[in-house]
Parts: sequence; C-alpha cells; structure tokens
Amino acid sequence: MESIVSSYIEWVRGNPMLSAGIQFGILGTVGEHIPTIIKKRKLASPYNLWQFCATILGWALLGLIIKFGFTAMRGAVDGLVAHGMLPNACTEGITRGIAVSVITNLFFGPQMMFFHRLEENLIMWRWNTAGLTKAWWTLIWFWIPAHSITFSLPIDFQIGLAAMWSVALGLIMGLTVPKAHH
Repeated sequence: MESIVSSYIEWVRGNPMLSAGIQFGILGTVGEHIPTIIKKRKLASPYNLWQFCATILGWALLGLIIKFGFTAMRGAVDGLVAHGMLPNACTEGITRGIAVSVITNLFFGPQMMFFHRLEENLIMWRWNTAGLTKAWWTLIWFWIPAHSITFSLPIDFQIGLAAMWSVALGLIMGLTVPKAHH
C-alpha cells in the first residue's frame, strides 16, 4: 500500500496539471452520472457518445481550473493571515483547512459552478440554469465541510480527494432525488 501511495504522490508532484485533469475527468464524470444511474436503476447516461467524451473533457478542464483555484485560495488565506485579517491559527491543521475551505467556497465556488453549468449547456446544446441555486447551496452544506478536511491534508492529496468528493456528492444527490416510476 505504501508503494501505491508513494507512486501516487510522485505522479501528482511530477504532473500536477495532468493529474488534476485526469482525476477530475474520471471522478467528476462518475459523480455526475451516479444520480441518473440511481434514479433510473440501471447503468444509463443522459449523453450520447460525443457528449459523454465532451463531459469527460469538461470535467478535466474543470480540474485544471480547480487546481489553479485551490492554489490561489491557499495563497489568499496566507495573505489574510500576514495582514492580520485572519488569526495565526489559520496557518496549520484543521483551522487552516476550515479557513481555506470557507474562502474557496465563498469566493471561488459560485463562479466555478456557473462555469461548469456553461460547459454542460454547451455540451448539451441548450441553455438551462435550473438547479443552479440548489448547486450553490451545496457550497454551504457539503463543500465547506468536505473541503475543510481536504485542505487539512498535505497538498499532494487535495485534488484527488476533491475529485472523490464529487463522487460522494453524486451519491448523496442520487439517493435524495425521487425514483423514476416504471
């Protein structure tokens, strides 16, 4: 197991952008499809093959944006601490995780989610913002607590865990949507 973790860390450090794109391309797409699979009770996709491939690429692009955003938001917290706008306790551990998570999800999350919705609309050739407000609420009840854990971990694990959280959110959303009637 230690060898797998070491290989993962080496891959992430050697390929930070590529690893972010691949992890989000795969796990983001899986997380997006879980609610449909649960709702329809079968392995189903709302996309044709072109749309499915475009969805993977869209999530990969989002992974790159998230990688930049995470780096910027960690720097923002450091800057706020340096200027006395946040306590020194925000420099390590869970307190840092909470601070970076709150800053990330309030200042970066809404725009990132809107961009993702724009991607979905381009892929599906439509304009639909239904559910965007519901998605923004997940920043409060899901993403801030989840990313408090994410940002408490070493940097090498943060993008991977963030991508896995999208699978967890997909599962939660899939279990809370009404089931399709036969």
